[in-house]
Amino acid sequence: MTSPAHVPAPTGLPTITFYVDFVSPYAWLAFTQLPQALEGLHYQVRYRPVLLGALLQAHGNPGPAGVTPKRAWTLRHAAWAGQHLGVGLDMPARHPFPPLPLLRLALEHSSDGDLNRFVTDTVLRHVWLGGGADALEPARLDALRAQLAPQRHADPEQAKQWLRANTDAASAAGVFGVPTFEVNGLHFWGLDSLPMLRAYLEGDAWFDGPAWDAVSQLPSGLPGKP
Repeated sequence: MTSPAHVPAPTGLPTITFYVDFVSPYAWLAFTQLPQALEGLHYQVRYRPVLLGALLQAHGNPGPAGVTPKRAWTLRHAAWAGQHLGVGLDMPARHPFPPLPLLRLALEHSSDGDLNRFVTDTVLRHVWLGGGADALEPARLDALRAQLAPQRHADPEQAKQWLRANTDAASAAGVFGVPTFEVNGLHFWGLDSLPMLRAYLEGDAWFDGPAWDAVSQLPSGLPGKP
């Protein structure tokens, strides 16, 4: 059986699944940079909300917020990157915050469990270009709901089911964080994976060799780790 790493980039229009949780500053940064990073290529994107906390728990990962110095560094770097890239990034009044209300609200404006670019952009801007306001402040959520209202397709219960199904399927497929970009069963994680994603879509011969799979077979030198 051919492994996913050895499936060539599609010759037709490739589909990128962009796994997103609005609590991640790097989801905002990657969202803004994806068009530029893939400029000149032909592709389509489906934006798929997942609950980052559940993915972290499933893989035994405390995440940046679970390590105090790492949390400070992550937020510091993200704030700098927003300024450096020219897209802006305002830290919300508290971070991390429980993202469930935003994820479920976004999915009420879906017809199949994925989001279009408008809805994804609107919710990310609500969090990351909010001038430092609380992302879950009730009046702001009401304003966001009104802004998205013309795109509403689903009821709250359907949105909950989609979020649970998206997250479970992502975890089972090996998605461990956001932003993750999936193409042809290959996962590219993080803002800094965008050049690698472009190389794959351009048909870089590296992806035809053994290197992708080989690293997963490399034994760990840490006690108790396979």
